[in-house]
Amino acid sequence: MIESTVQLARHGQANGYGVAAVNILDDLSLRAAIAAAVDLSAPLIVQVSVKTARSIGVDLMTTMFRAAAGPAPVPVALHLDHCPDRALIADVVAAGWSSVLFDASDRDLAAAEAETAEVVALAHAAGVDVESEIENIIGVEDGVGSDTALHAYSVEQLAAVAGRTGADLLAPQLGTAHGAYTRSPVLLPERVRALARLSDRPIVLHGGTGLGERDFRAFIDAGVSKINISTGLKLAYMRAALDHTRQAEAAGRWDPPSMFADISRAVTAEVAKHLEMFGSAGRAQAAAAR
Repeated sequence: MIESTVQLARHGQANGYGVAAVNILDDLSLRAAIAAAVDLSAPLIVQVSVKTARSIGVDLMTTMFRAAAGPAPVPVALHLDHCPDRALIADVVAAGWSSVLFDASDRDLAAAEAETAEVVALAHAAGVDVESEIENIIGVEDGVGSDTALHAYSVEQLAAVAGRTGADLLAPQLGTAHGAYTRSPVLLPERVRALARLSDRPIVLHGGTGLGERDFRAFIDAGVSKINISTGLKLAYMRAALDHTRQAEAAGRWDPPSMFADISRAVTAEVAKHLEMFGSAGRAQAAAAR
């Protein structure tokens, strides 16, 4: 069943668990991620990067998602991740996706606030939720982002801007980064607590790949209710493809459907691991009923 992103995040917020938001790459990873959610009876947010949305096309991605998620017995939302391109956001809103992340972290504060308010007005008129990022989360993901801190604001500024723009979810800098960690991050769950005292909007953790269960629990206990996983799924996908290709070459047997099955199993296992860690397993029925 297809659901609202903010409603799923709010249920996690109210019940002390995190909703996994996983970046899929194609129809294979889409179906594998949903299979994990069905196996564990967990709500799920399917995320699509700008690069993937452009590669597949908004119309085809929408059709693929509805075909895979519509019959599923668990609530699933479709989210456009890290998008600074308002034309693409308009296309996704017109297609009826569940939500968009308007990434305004490359703008100065005044421009970020003004444009976020415009995106919120456009999206809300179509029943689409908006996640807001105005201070950048370190790291480049599918060609979007920066490896240096461009803008950083106080939690008071973040809450005030969210209130004025009407954004539904907040994506602050929490010490995490996109991509694989080369050293241990300095995590900031206390910043979540401070922001949660100022705003009741669901708070999103980006850069989840590489964190441990205790890290996730600290963030969830502090108030995070949407947790993004992208790099982990990509690694599971490509390592399974590489392992299969090496075995196929050694055996002289080339059967793409067998490779697809190996990739699917690897992606399903990767997603399931995070559903368990985030405490969302077994929550599907309650999240859908809310």
